[in-house]
Amino acid sequence: MTNPTPDSLTGHALIQSYLKTLDASPGVYRMLDAQARVLYVGKARNLRARVSNYARATGHSGRIARMISETASMMFLTTRTETEALLLEQNLIKQLKPHYNVLLRDDKSFPNILVTDDHPFPQIKKHRGAKKQKGSYYGPFASAGAVNRTLNQLQKAFLLRNCSDAMYTSRTRPCLLYQIRRCSGPCVGKISEADYATSVADAKRFLSGKSTEIQESLAAEMAMASEALEFERAAALRDRIKAMTQVQTAQGINPRTVTEADIVALHLEKGQACVQVFFIRAGQNWGNRDFYPRVGAEIEAPEVLEAFLGQFYDTKEPPRQIILSHPIENTDLMEEALSQKLGRKVEVLVPQRGEKAELVAGAARNARESLARKMSESATQSKLLTGLSDAFGLDAPPQRIEVYDNSHIQGTNAVGGMIVAGPDGFMKNQYRKFNIKGDDLTPGDDFGMMKEVLTRRFKRLLKDDPDRDKGLWPDLLLIDGGAGQVSAVYGIMEEFGVEDIPMVGVAKGVDRDHGKEEFHRPGGRPFALKMNDPVLYFIQRLRDEAHRFAIGTHRAKRTKAIGATPLDDVPGVGATRKRALLAHFGSAKAVSRAALADLKAVDGISGALAETIYDFFHEKG
Repeated sequence: MTNPTPDSLTGHALIQSYLKTLDASPGVYRMLDAQARVLYVGKARNLRARVSNYARATGHSGRIARMISETASMMFLTTRTETEALLLEQNLIKQLKPHYNVLLRDDKSFPNILVTDDHPFPQIKKHRGAKKQKGSYYGPFASAGAVNRTLNQLQKAFLLRNCSDAMYTSRTRPCLLYQIRRCSGPCVGKISEADYATSVADAKRFLSGKSTEIQESLAAEMAMASEALEFERAAALRDRIKAMTQVQTAQGINPRTVTEADIVALHLEKGQACVQVFFIRAGQNWGNRDFYPRVGAEIEAPEVLEAFLGQFYDTKEPPRQIILSHPIENTDLMEEALSQKLGRKVEVLVPQRGEKAELVAGAARNARESLARKMSESATQSKLLTGLSDAFGLDAPPQRIEVYDNSHIQGTNAVGGMIVAGPDGFMKNQYRKFNIKGDDLTPGDDFGMMKEVLTRRFKRLLKDDPDRDKGLWPDLLLIDGGAGQVSAVYGIMEEFGVEDIPMVGVAKGVDRDHGKEEFHRPGGRPFALKMNDPVLYFIQRLRDEAHRFAIGTHRAKRTKAIGATPLDDVPGVGATRKRALLAHFGSAKAVSRAALADLKAVDGISGALAETIYDFFHEKG
């Protein structure tokens, strides 16, 4: 709710006026400026008591004092409990991104290892996202690289397949992975279902932290095989033990007394923060990731960590223990909220001695070193942005650079790519891909493709951020191309009435070599930079990243198109029924030619769906 207040009131006087109608309920409050932009979102056990603190004229830090002075209105939402208020607060912070809140900017999901349960010969693979597929999930791992390294060694140790079910069904002879002893070849009957099930069970035990038992068992088997003069089998068992050892070595230090926990350490310096998170699962270290939340110069460690935990675990499953480098203000409340989310007890602690304290100290050291590197890189990036501003005659160093490129093969599977860079380097969560939809485009028409991409981009910008106050608008556009592309882009910008955004075309020189680029601006003569100019290298890096992103997007689209079949367009036919039809008939073409009675004979295909499939192909002729 928002209470009506006199338009002339702001700051302390405005906040004081709200106290007349507030009660002692728990809830969430929002502070807004004169343009109704959210400045801050906070929670309270007692809304009246919390808001009364802001009504005081003295005793605030510089950051809070500035926030109060900018406040022109407030909004309140009561909740039943303080726990509900905490959860609602974190949701609103992530949605609204208020200026004065601590904000976790990198909130990607983490990959897991999945051992499927929906096939006689289960598959082991990397999984990211919602856990919808049947199977056992192990994670999270800190990065895709950590998962890939672990999977690589697990394949050597347990010889489980990683191919898709469709690939498995279509095999008639062993693949290369079987030849190099990374798979046991279940697709062609090289291993019995019972023996494969034993390998699956061993892999699950290993991922559950029972690696020592498995290694001892395999060592005993190896000794028996050696005594029986089965040297080839003994060598294979030796290689499997070695692969498991390599997994543990790659994980670094594996704690003795911590089975399932996240180690969360914070380092604050000069108004910047780094939070280092180590993932401990099944007694194994599954990697670490650093985060750089947006903080202010006067903010304290407890507030940063509490805000980080609330936002970090908003979309992620918390472990049984969260081990912190600094205490937070509302430990009991955070434990209650996370326990409620997980459905079992979650403990938040700050160890003072022992192995847990050593783990936190190691994470804190990583956080300190990571922040030092980040600050060094930011200083270099700041110099490059200043140099870019000088080279292109900009009013100020750009805070958001957008670089565009297209990729296609003779006009097919055409895509556009947009990458974004700023003071912190590449902003990968802001990258965008555009599937070129223009049916009237001539194949290979780069001008037309760029026009479609920019038209869609700026239509969306004008809709989502018409006042240009959300940080979504670019300060500089870099276009891969020369005078023709720049002229075309400028014409598009004129149509939208946004000619004030500087744009520069980057064209290869006469020999199409790095270092001989020419730069084009609307209405200006082309110019070049010195070959050893750091700004030139910076622009080359931006253009190469845009090119890499566009080509990668194009390849992914082309690969998907290669695997597409007419069955994808049949209503009611999803991935499972598609697999059943292909397994039964062998190909999509055979499905299209099948009689209605044959379609009804397929497992999982009802009579009504069989008629839908039959009508789909026969109505198309």
